[in-house]
Amino acid sequence: MRNVNISKELFNNPSDRSRLFSVRQARNQGLWVALSLIGIWATSTAILFSLDLTNLPNWVKFLGFAWQMFLYVGLFVTAHDGMHGSIAPGNPKLNDAIGSFVLFVYAMFPFGKMRQMHQLHHDIPAHIGDPDYHNGKHRNFFAWYFNFMQNYWSWLRLGLLIGTFHLVHQVLHVPEINLSWFWVFPSVMSSFQLFLFGTFLPHREPIGGYVNDCRATSTPFSEFWSLISCYHFGYHEEHHQLPHLGWWQLPVARRQGQANRG
Repeated sequence: MRNVNISKELFNNPSDRSRLFSVRQARNQGLWVALSLIGIWATSTAILFSLDLTNLPNWVKFLGFAWQMFLYVGLFVTAHDGMHGSIAPGNPKLNDAIGSFVLFVYAMFPFGKMRQMHQLHHDIPAHIGDPDYHNGKHRNFFAWYFNFMQNYWSWLRLGLLIGTFHLVHQVLHVPEINLSWFWVFPSVMSSFQLFLFGTFLPHREPIGGYVNDCRATSTPFSEFWSLISCYHFGYHEEHHQLPHLGWWQLPVARRQGQANRG
């Protein structure tokens, strides 16, 4: 495997790097960000599961669905931070425990295997063999997405998810319509959102070809729309160059990089 050299384009002197790396020293911040998001998701899910949807207008259902979809994107991005050790730097066991939990409630993905595959993505980004890349032939959005999902999917996991759906319905008496609207559909659709803003747009080959070792670009969104679209995961060049930064730290890296470029 080829290791990607960290580019010096964004951070040209030691003082620039020190200001960014000092953010990492606030170790509790990543932990509280992760726990806060988990708490918001758990509270939101409990409330939405308890609603009687037969008496609610469709716009309320769609609003709840969109909100849950946003939170599911956040759960996966939090797990992704855990793969880079940025949930609880200095405490690998706690970091991995939270990452494992979040990835499990997202879609029962195994944390260890996902971390290995994600490291491979960082080692050979946008090359054949990168599990997040297309197959070299079909580069359109849907073909790339299905190739991407095929690398991570498991029929066993699908069976477990279906079993869990029925278990929650039978044991906790959550209506199937609530489970569908606020768990199944948001989780599935969040995978499209994550793929679009975190893989397809950043790693598709530009017209003039790739211009950096990480073979990634960043979306030109404002920080507000960057957060809404994918928890700043679209600032992907910055992520590849400083992978230890949590999602909430990427805007700082982007602003510093833009300032350095002039």
